[in-house]
Amino acid sequence: MMKGKRNGKEYYRLYIDGQWMDSTSDKLTDVQNPANEEVIATVTDASSEDVRKALVSSQLAQLAWQALPSVKRAEYLVKLVEKVKEKREFFARLLVLEQGKTYGEALGEVDDTMAYLMYAVESANKIKGDVLPSNRVGELLQIQKVPYGVTIGLCAWNYPLALIGRKLGPALVTGNTMIIKPHELTPVASAEFFNLIHEVGFPPGVANFVTGTGAEVGQLLVSSPITKLVTVTGSVRAGQQIYKAAADNITALSLELGGKAPFIVLDDADVDKAVEAAVVARFANCGQVCICNEMVLVHEKIADEFTAKLLERVKQVKLGDPFDSSTTMGPKANGLDLKKIDDIVQETVAQGATIAAGGKRPSGGIFDKGYWYEPTVLVNVTPDMAAAQKEIFGPVLPIIRISSFEEAIEIVNSSELGLSAYLFSNDYRKLMHGMDVLQVGTVFLNQGMSGCMQGHHSGHKLSGLGGEDGEYGIAGYLQKRTVYLNYNA
Repeated sequence: MMKGKRNGKEYYRLYIDGQWMDSTSDKLTDVQNPANEEVIATVTDASSEDVRKALVSSQLAQLAWQALPSVKRAEYLVKLVEKVKEKREFFARLLVLEQGKTYGEALGEVDDTMAYLMYAVESANKIKGDVLPSNRVGELLQIQKVPYGVTIGLCAWNYPLALIGRKLGPALVTGNTMIIKPHELTPVASAEFFNLIHEVGFPPGVANFVTGTGAEVGQLLVSSPITKLVTVTGSVRAGQQIYKAAADNITALSLELGGKAPFIVLDDADVDKAVEAAVVARFANCGQVCICNEMVLVHEKIADEFTAKLLERVKQVKLGDPFDSSTTMGPKANGLDLKKIDDIVQETVAQGATIAAGGKRPSGGIFDKGYWYEPTVLVNVTPDMAAAQKEIFGPVLPIIRISSFEEAIEIVNSSELGLSAYLFSNDYRKLMHGMDVLQVGTVFLNQGMSGCMQGHHSGHKLSGLGGEDGEYGIAGYLQKRTVYLNYNA
């Protein structure tokens, strides 16, 4: 069985080789509701023996899975999507309970999960190799695309379900097997998702599920010689540790790490459009999106107008019960992050910035428990201050005045991070220049936070390597094999 009861709470097991099983360790992790700090479930932490079983199971299953035609592999994913669709509201509720996002945002995440899986399905018969002219008579030269083998998907806590769809779909459709390890803060929706994998009847070992911390379970998965590719969504610090752990075996990596997305508003921009996009891109999912607007760089000529309108718009961000349809922002996902955010705010104020909105934890009523923080705007911020230098990953927006586009470019490109950037201008020449010079993986031009499954999501510099989504994301799960066939022999 997938789960049982321990201390009156739901208890989730590991899923290895087509079976739910208890860990051989004694370690348990409580999963909290970030809105009220109540324990909603308990999960078992995998032991080193459990990790070994999962790796061996994935290895034994991989060749037979690879031997299936890609369209046959995709049929399993279609059935999986059908089951997720049937339980759409169920999964949305789980996401609210364990992660804290609003119910509307949670429904969107479930929809994205299905979309990621379906993009992989639709790519099954589009995996291409090459046939090239040979230098010799009677010889065929071709380059095949083949799976890596056993892959590991390490998922972050901000989108615990969508990230599984984003990783598992491409991995399986290309003939790899995959072990998913969710973040220890948000394993419940992931476990329920694997119950659907069990119901669909995927061959044992094709998709395994283990829980535990990154420092212990994640380290074992990444450092194993059985593992051939690791795909990670997480912090820069975590990515660096994974990079080191994978080095001895020269394991392939795809790292989607932290960002410090600048939101540039030039003096010829549509201010109202920019304000709306800036607020949505900052406070969506309580600011816990890797491509969120982390700081506004607004031209001094329009800075007063922009700031006044933005502060009015921020007043409409309603913090509260994430199940309430009128709520637009829920709590932070964990208490440690909450302290980090407040420390950044206080440090920035000490450096000379001013709190124009929010700036503290709310109190009274439902806010007396849980990990809440007010929608916050900081003004009089300069590029050297803490809020402009450190990734916030929460509902705090620093506003920096700039005197030119060149100054904005210098601020952006001096950062060690390079995940995404926003640029608002009605001068097409500046938009084209931004495309050329902004050192980030994704540029949004006169566009709020968005994305398409057929696009590509990747970071530059310390924000990562490799990438996900679209045909390039699918290609990341395949390696090349060159074949020379002498047919005159």
